[in-house]
Amino acid sequence: MDRMIDALETAAAAAAAAGRAVEDALEGWFLGLAARLAFAAVLFGYYWNSALTKVGDGLSGFFDLTAGAYVQIVPWAMEAVGYDDAAIGFLPWGALVAAGTYLEFLLPLLIVAGLLTRLAALGMIGFVAVQSWVDVTFHGADAATVGALFDRIPSSVILDQRLLWAFLLSVLVAKGAGAVSLDHALRRVLAPRLRAQAG
Repeated sequence: MDRMIDALETAAAAAAAAGRAVEDALEGWFLGLAARLAFAAVLFGYYWNSALTKVGDGLSGFFDLTAGAYVQIVPWAMEAVGYDDAAIGFLPWGALVAAGTYLEFLLPLLIVAGLLTRLAALGMIGFVAVQSWVDVTFHGADAATVGALFDRIPSSVILDQRLLWAFLLSVLVAKGAGAVSLDHALRRVLAPRLRAQAG
């Protein structure tokens, strides 16, 4: 019996040592990079294509918000003016639609590049929350689309999928972009200058 206990203790110690070695090898670079790659693979195209539906065609069209932008972002305001986007003033709804549209382009780019990653990921969490609220409140998402947590059915678009999106983004808020990022490169360049100015 003592041999079995000794063998189990040895195995547990070896497993713990191996776990620590893996953690040490991945510390500082892996989690941020993996989260950004997962975001790029799963969500970048989704948000980029969504943003493209909100602007006109071509380079000049990029600065022309479409009626679809207003319907997607402020459906209550569009309904109030009979779906005539020209009847919506710039403040507050026009400004909100412009900010939402251009942030839908900018925030994913920042995350993938690893630039201002924590702030961009926090912005995307807010974006996902507002998007989900608009989908449920104004776009008529049904119960199956909304889903429920802890229900053994992991396929609802709102609660299940977007909770995973928010978790992925939360990892970036908590851990940052990691050593393979523009954030890290800028820190390496700026930190000595800031120390020199402070000293």
